[in-house]
Amino acid sequence: MLATAIFFFFFFFAMFSALASRTALVLPGRLATRQLASSLLSGSRPHFRLFSKHAPETTSSWQRTLRPLCAQVRGIGSRSLSTLVRQSGTNLQTLSKSASSATAALRQPGQKAVGWWLLGNAALVFGTVVVGGITRLTESGLSMVEWRPLMGILPPNSEEEWNRVFSKYKEHPEYSKLFPDMDLDHFKRIFFWEYTHRMLGRAIGLAFTVPMAFFWARGYLRGADRLKCLALAAGIGGQGLLGWYMVRSGLEDKNEEHWIPRVSQYRLAAHLGSAFALYTGMLYMGLTRVLPPIVKAIPKRGALLGGSHALATLTFLTAVSGAFVAGLDAGLVYNSFPLMGETFVPEDYITKEPLWKNMLENDAAVQFNHRCLGITTASVVAAYWMLSRRLPLPGRVRAAINMLGAVAATQVALGISTLLMLVPVPLAAAHQAGSLSLLSVALWLSSELRRLPK
Repeated sequence: MLATAIFFFFFFFAMFSALASRTALVLPGRLATRQLASSLLSGSRPHFRLFSKHAPETTSSWQRTLRPLCAQVRGIGSRSLSTLVRQSGTNLQTLSKSASSATAALRQPGQKAVGWWLLGNAALVFGTVVVGGITRLTESGLSMVEWRPLMGILPPNSEEEWNRVFSKYKEHPEYSKLFPDMDLDHFKRIFFWEYTHRMLGRAIGLAFTVPMAFFWARGYLRGADRLKCLALAAGIGGQGLLGWYMVRSGLEDKNEEHWIPRVSQYRLAAHLGSAFALYTGMLYMGLTRVLPPIVKAIPKRGALLGGSHALATLTFLTAVSGAFVAGLDAGLVYNSFPLMGETFVPEDYITKEPLWKNMLENDAAVQFNHRCLGITTASVVAAYWMLSRRLPLPGRVRAAINMLGAVAATQVALGISTLLMLVPVPLAAAHQAGSLSLLSVALWLSSELRRLPK
């Protein structure tokens, strides 16, 4: 509704302004409509050369609309024409009021500043997710065994402090079971990644809450936007608590024969999924404030919008399934493609009871499920791209769909390469960044389609 009103406002504004220098059509209210109807009735047609110069798409669309209207107007009587003119004048006034209110909403002070602030925070979340992936891949996540939200801002700054922190680490099972020969230099390397990850989380908290308070006080955030920003702020705080809850799961010694010290894959998936949810909210809200809406209606808008939502959901589910792969080190059990061993479905797909545990705790089944979700997502993107080629789409929508296909293809290549090369850290980190990039493009596409006229 809002986008439709904006479209009509700018169309009539452009039409009246353009014709003012060429014709006497720029007249207020009902008088302008009467003169337009009179020209149509007499057989003359309005000028389109100025429209062609600035907006060729608008020209062809309105020519197709006005030509059949000319024929209809010539066939009606004067009384019917008078009724048509009165109704048209009323509609013009209604559209003008609606468009004015829509334009006023878009011109609220500070909206672009709010949009860029949200996009900046989304970029910080993106970087934090990538660093978090590197932290997991380098077995660095359990190096900081203390959680000090305020006192833990500064790293150890003396040899004595480093030895104290290292001694704390030695008290936990990861050191004794996996790295009994670790020296202080090795510990400093893994400590760096976990420390950087935590500092980025704190930076997001400051970069979000302080400007939010400023925008709130200046009145740039109103109504539902205030609730959304409060929810995002609460989510950022919750992420810190959830992150420590996840780390705690890897510090507890279970005293089981084949147990490997690592964080719970359930808590890891919850931590990653929450980060993706925060990123989604920040990016979507930011894009709708920075990018102006497109005013060109397109066919099958509803189907395209539903498809973009489905793609974003599939991307999210595939990324969360990847968290289970990372949590179980399942990327190392079958390093061939497309077969897993000698079959498409691994022979050890079902090894646990009850059956549902295989989906979340069996490393072979978890890797197979991630493969299937990834292939399904890429196939849906390819079908979406091919079907959209037949439709006349605005430039930004077309660019988003093309980028969606390119990022999906790159993500498939990164996933297969990561698998075949035994999960090297740079490729695996790029693969995780690729999942967030694919989600970003799907959200961009969704934000463009949602604001198109219906």
